[in-house]
Amino acid sequence: MDSKYKTAKDIFECRLCGECCKGFGGTYVTDQDIIKIASFINADPETFVETHCDMSGSRPVLTLGPNGSCVFFDKEKQCTIHPVKPYMCRAWPYIKTIIKNPENWNAMAGACPGMKKNIPNKDLIRIIVHESQLLDGVMNR
Repeated sequence: MDSKYKTAKDIFECRLCGECCKGFGGTYVTDQDIIKIASFINADPETFVETHCDMSGSRPVLTLGPNGSCVFFDKEKQCTIHPVKPYMCRAWPYIKTIIKNPENWNAMAGACPGMKKNIPNKDLIRIIVHESQLLDGVMNR
């Protein structure tokens, strides 16, 4: 039987609600993310982590503002660093950990109104693998 879930758009449609920009546990940033964001906001990449991040273990995550959202999220303007947003944000919700733990998709969908729930694992994994490959191809150019 042919699945009705063929593409990324079949399982997720961003509603621009900003829910993915909330909560600690946060948005990890890579060295490449730091350089791009710092350049975009005219900040010093050497001090970016201490001024715009908190540490989660040994990895920097973007700091949360007083409203509980990413410090770069503005309710009116949405993501103020959208053109250079971190890899983790670009990947959402097609994050690679779902390939190993597809059951986490429904948990994530509980907080994200754009995600459809109860997608068959084989379809979910196939779509996430495809989206990850596309993103990595774009990111590595």
